[in-house]
Amino acid sequence: MDKLVVEGGVPLQGEVRISGSKNAALPLLASTLLANGRHCFFNAPRLRDIRTMQTLLRYMGAVSTTEEALQIDTSKIHRFEAPYQLVKTMRASVLVLGPMLARYGRARVSLPGGCAIGARPINLHLKALELMGAEIKLDHGYVVARAGRLHGASITFDQVTVTGTENIMMAACLADGVTVIKNAAREPEVVALAEYLIAMGASIAGAGTPEITIFGVEELSPASCTVIPDRIEAGTYLVAAGITGGHLRLNGCRSDHLEAVIQKLTEAGLAINCEGDTIEVSRGSRVCSVNAKTQPFPAFPTDMQAQFMALMSIGSGVSLISENIFENRFMHVLELRRMGADIELDGRTAVVRGVKRLSGAPVMATDLRASASLVLGALAAKGKTEISRIYHLDRGYESIETKLSAVGAKIDRVKE
Repeated sequence: MDKLVVEGGVPLQGEVRISGSKNAALPLLASTLLANGRHCFFNAPRLRDIRTMQTLLRYMGAVSTTEEALQIDTSKIHRFEAPYQLVKTMRASVLVLGPMLARYGRARVSLPGGCAIGARPINLHLKALELMGAEIKLDHGYVVARAGRLHGASITFDQVTVTGTENIMMAACLADGVTVIKNAAREPEVVALAEYLIAMGASIAGAGTPEITIFGVEELSPASCTVIPDRIEAGTYLVAAGITGGHLRLNGCRSDHLEAVIQKLTEAGLAINCEGDTIEVSRGSRVCSVNAKTQPFPAFPTDMQAQFMALMSIGSGVSLISENIFENRFMHVLELRRMGADIELDGRTAVVRGVKRLSGAPVMATDLRASASLVLGALAAKGKTEISRIYHLDRGYESIETKLSAVGAKIDRVKE
């Protein structure tokens, strides 16, 4: 198992190329089950979760190649199952449920795994599919679903769910009639999926708004697209510049996907300039303490909460950070405390009293974004920090130690 060793205190300087979005690429790969043939995705990130989804599709009978682009050929799908052994580490595996059921009329999908950041039940997915005519039962940890042709339905989610919106939108593309999803997720990744489905021949209106309407069609055809930039990776490097007092130029970004993050970082004293697909960020004086609350897009994202807390840990005052999406997403707090952060928890709110400097310490990553927050803390800390269990990082950050080293960070990956 690998760990990262970081010698902190170096202001980062230089340019970073932002990779394609993991959270956009995973539903795109799942959508290939809707149409037989060769699908092509440019700018797909090289991450553990992407490889897991490729392995799953290959298990089903798809052919996967990575040359100039990631290509998936679904002409010979013959298994309609997502087994536990392949999907236990990745909750996005549930995204194959809707496409399989819509295209082949049956699916057996293991209940999903992933980071241990709280309950992420898929009951909203299952209720929606039942409204569309599916017969669903749970059998020894698996969702077993059957249907003739699904039919359109009016679906109102009790709470905003990104994967639920994506799953039902994909299923509805081949359903008979019109499906309306109310209280739909508005994330850029949902819009990116809708655009690809439309390129395949789907008829979808309203993606990016709280109400999406899908007009079912008889069949879809393979297409190609470029995966959108990873807004969370970009946000993480924005914080990296701020927490080290450095100056970075991020290339290949979508600043319109980062408006809430940029607003909060600007309030915290970072100077941020957006032009085209680049974002420049720097920090002169000490970080200002500001409050933040996580909410669904377009508000401040839960996937940036841990990184923002690391930044606030060296702020000039007190900040309140409230987590309103997941109930167990403060597991990084204890590890940041080991580095000298002054953080207290009050239910779903963290009270962060800024300290002048963090100190290097041995810490352990608990989930993907918590891992990123520890790397950020280590970059700003005095002395050496060793971060173990970094396999979480490899799920969502492409070559993070290579990118950070290129802009001046003293960071190495070593065997434990």
